[in-house]
Amino acid sequence: MGQPHGIGIVGLGVISAQYLDTLGAHPGVRIAAAADLDPARAAAVADRFDGCRALSVEELVADPDVQTVLNLTVPAAHAEVALAALSHGKNVFGEKPLASGMTDASTIVASATETAWVGCAPDTVLGTGIQTARAAVDAGEIGRPVSAVATWVSSGHEAWHPNPDFYYREGGGPLLDMGPYYLTSLFHLLGPVKRVAGASSRPKSVRRIASGVRAGEEIPVEVDTHVTGVLEHTDGAISTVTFSFDAAATQAAPIEVHGETGTLSLPDPNMFTGEVRLRRPGQNAWSTLPTSAGYENGGRGIGLLDFVAGGSRSDGSIALHVLEIMTSLLESARTGERIELTTTAGRPPLVPLTAEREWRML
Repeated sequence: MGQPHGIGIVGLGVISAQYLDTLGAHPGVRIAAAADLDPARAAAVADRFDGCRALSVEELVADPDVQTVLNLTVPAAHAEVALAALSHGKNVFGEKPLASGMTDASTIVASATETAWVGCAPDTVLGTGIQTARAAVDAGEIGRPVSAVATWVSSGHEAWHPNPDFYYREGGGPLLDMGPYYLTSLFHLLGPVKRVAGASSRPKSVRRIASGVRAGEEIPVEVDTHVTGVLEHTDGAISTVTFSFDAAATQAAPIEVHGETGTLSLPDPNMFTGEVRLRRPGQNAWSTLPTSAGYENGGRGIGLLDFVAGGSRSDGSIALHVLEIMTSLLESARTGERIELTTTAGRPPLVPLTAEREWRML
């Protein structure tokens, strides 16, 4: 890549530590600038990396040393930061979701150019777990895919998060919080979606914070906290999904893909690794597939590295399509109607098996 690619990071919350671990040690990029609402956070990052400066957001998106803006702000600020960066000719790679709504997300994607691209998390799907399953599907290991089931449930983030308010406000909820990991994985496995139907509920009107200085405080619930849906993929497969803040636990696999000649059981798509298991009709046990694809021991930020190296696996068009799947599921739940999607995206190429020492040199 020649000279190290300059990265400017906006938003230095908890998730930024994982990105810094991946990007800060990579010779192909350098952390050129950092910005946060808390100046002390930006100063701490600037002190950690040689040549990094603590700037305001306005200064960072205009800085000539910054080629790509890594947008790790809260979802409500994703569009403002992304559009500011694009207006200065910078690339943008953001945390999920692309934006809090389709209007802003569509504007972001439409503002991209050949020299100022848009990428978006999750990039966990580029790890060996999901990519090994993708390789098995592509190789016909389960025959023609017929259906998939994705399940994520918990009793709610108030059980551990000291400030869980966002998860229960507009733009939050289990679907927008965890859905991108599962739905992006289903997209990689089975391709785009053409139609959805959803149903949802809100069993509790308030939630009680269980930890931190606000323990015992009740917060209002403004969004549905149990969401189910059916996705009709363009190629004919049907996925059934469940996302919930209203369940104690589940023994369901995070994702299962059923084909005419076999079933795959996938690991947690919020992680980069994990076993992929296969079972065929008539067999009495599951077999574990050898790791065959994906970035080994990947970390958050690998999607940005893939994009900087010329890949398209975290393209903004994918994130836009996934966001429309989610917002359409919620609209279907509200109206009781099936929703035809207006977006689509090209299924990206498989990630060949890439050892950590190799992707560290992308």
